[in-house]
Amino acid sequence: MLPRIYLSPPHMSGKELDFIHEAFQSNWIAPIGPHVDAFEKEFCEITKASFATAVSSGTAALHLAILLSGIKSGDEVACSTFTFAGSAFPICYVGAIPVFIDSEENSWNMDPYLLEKAIKERRKKGKNIKAVVVVHLYGQSADMDSISEICKKYELILIEDAAESLGATYKDKFTGTIGYIGIFSFNGNKIVTTSGGGMLVSKEKTIVDKARFLATQARDPLPYYEHSHIGYNYRMSNICAAIGRGQLKVLNNRIKKKREIFDFYKSNLSQIDGINFMPEASYGKSIRWLTCITLNPSKIKCIPEDIRIFLEKHNIESRPLWKPMHLQPVFKTYPAYINGVSQKLFSSGLCLPSGTSMTEDDLMRVINTLKNILDHF
Repeated sequence: MLPRIYLSPPHMSGKELDFIHEAFQSNWIAPIGPHVDAFEKEFCEITKASFATAVSSGTAALHLAILLSGIKSGDEVACSTFTFAGSAFPICYVGAIPVFIDSEENSWNMDPYLLEKAIKERRKKGKNIKAVVVVHLYGQSADMDSISEICKKYELILIEDAAESLGATYKDKFTGTIGYIGIFSFNGNKIVTTSGGGMLVSKEKTIVDKARFLATQARDPLPYYEHSHIGYNYRMSNICAAIGRGQLKVLNNRIKKKREIFDFYKSNLSQIDGINFMPEASYGKSIRWLTCITLNPSKIKCIPEDIRIFLEKHNIESRPLWKPMHLQPVFKTYPAYINGVSQKLFSSGLCLPSGTSMTEDDLMRVINTLKNILDHF
């Protein structure tokens, strides 16, 4: 059996060990510490975010973002439907109601037209969407000018879920830094990983300070333990931050490699009639976190699941595109504004292995295996 090719495994640069050794030598092992402070500072320098606080996961960051936006039980929050469940779950953590918004075809991200339609229709029904969680999907920015304008028009809080898009830009601005609050993920499959972790950023220092306070069990500034607010154990460990600092050193190289992987797949597969690739919107630059393809069923007789199973038999990991939130059993009763784009993408799409440590031989192995199954149909 040939070695396994994973979808998007961690890729260490070697620089991480230097920072980890520093942490061990100083005995800063527990949550918080000098590497956490440095990681936050260096993250802001790279992304141009004003203020940042490192936490235990992207989901934790989004939970804090929703809390700090004043969202309460019974409130409605518009959310991209074409995403991972971690974009929607934190809305439910506070008892709020997600209102799912479908995608536009040119970016696969939230459709601004449907967002405004949802806002108007919910108001006619006596409901009131109070915030928007927009996801920058698979490393590509959503249409932030249009969405920001809508949020401003209706006085909605804009939260960016940039979990998949660290380093992506919208008109030269980094995703996650445009809205009221932005969140990032450093899960093991992300372009920068801390094994697990996340970051919350904002232009407002008070927001980030409050997030840090809540993430540290909301301990009041007293010599004994006193709590005036409900807090959370969400702070990042010094060890995880040490890993993150090493990862940030090679972020630009990782983005370059991700885009090269996409280009390699496209140059070798685009000549196959019926295979299409995730488009890149003209307003920004994607990091191509995962290379995503769709199959035209009138041209290709197999379905994405046939390819996924065949690749798996050859020890190659791939993954369907996200199953939209409005199709998830847990969210089946929630409001949704749908145009069919995300459902079509889910039924026709597949994520190909996109790890930045892949060699040209690895890529050709995936390509040839994929071509092999297409020849059987």
